[in-house]
Amino acid sequence: MENIQLNVPLLRRKVPNLTAAARSVGLRPATVSNLCTGKIPIARAEVRTLVALASLADCSLDDLIIRGEKMEMIETGIKTLDAFAPLTKGGTVGLVARFGMGQLVVLAELFNRLKQKGFTTVLLVPTGDHPEIKDVYGEVDVQVNSVDEAYEKLVVLGKDSDIAFAADRSNVLTGDIHQLQERLSNVGVTLTTFLVDLKGEAVDEDLPYGPLETLWQFDADLAARRKFPAINPLYSTSSILEGGHLEQNHLNVQQRVQKLLRRYRELRSLVTFSGMEKLPATERDTYRRGEKLEAYLTQPFYVAEELTGKKGEVVSLKETLEDLRKILDGEIDSMDVESLNYIGKL
Repeated sequence: MENIQLNVPLLRRKVPNLTAAARSVGLRPATVSNLCTGKIPIARAEVRTLVALASLADCSLDDLIIRGEKMEMIETGIKTLDAFAPLTKGGTVGLVARFGMGQLVVLAELFNRLKQKGFTTVLLVPTGDHPEIKDVYGEVDVQVNSVDEAYEKLVVLGKDSDIAFAADRSNVLTGDIHQLQERLSNVGVTLTTFLVDLKGEAVDEDLPYGPLETLWQFDADLAARRKFPAINPLYSTSSILEGGHLEQNHLNVQQRVQKLLRRYRELRSLVTFSGMEKLPATERDTYRRGEKLEAYLTQPFYVAEELTGKKGEVVSLKETLEDLRKILDGEIDSMDVESLNYIGKL
């Protein structure tokens, strides 16, 4: 299959307010978002949708669709992210969460891990009173207080190291982040950008950050049950999953896990209200394996060691996929669910 993908950086530069623009030409913002993150492959997109996007970006279809370029995945060692919504080097990732779901803990952990890989971490300090952002400061190499200051620092830093840059959604809504990325692109500096939502409003928007390569959707139910990181493996996605960027085994395992988890969530509602005795015998293995998958996808973080008393764990993508396969195939059916909570690899 030809390796094709949507030119998300071009859309980001040319159509910063893509939600309104999409609606103005009869496109559903959710469809556009799914095309950007790869949840809907370009090969399955309607021609009229692609033509409309090209018109909005004032470009040709050849400019809108990139052929033959290989995306580079950054392996984080965080099981849920690497398996279901991989981080794209040089891409933009949006974190969609309400307060208390752990988005800043995930950001701090990613900064910690990326620094170990040689990245320089930079935070655009948000305006207003956000004391919770201080939890991230310990993993930040450089703090900047304005977009102009960010540009000056990043031009210098980008010559010598890879950059992990984080900002609040308020800077996206003003158009500052899109302008910063474009200015840096013009001088050859590439960022891996993380966008958080300190006000918790992104969950109510179809396209809260504009075009993205990766979307991490946090889950209220997982957070309420203390299943951290509370990132939903069904709704989080990345453009790196499409277009032949990943091995077939990765895609196969990912799809099998998502299929089982969808059914497990349906069964969980039944069990919650009626008890296990009402569950058909044919569905009990599905339910128990779903429980084990949820437990296994929890993970101790380095930045939370003092709070949890558990040492941070790194699990390679290869180990994660093999462990998920074992759970799916029933190889650990005899293990207790509780023994899988907050472990590394099996």
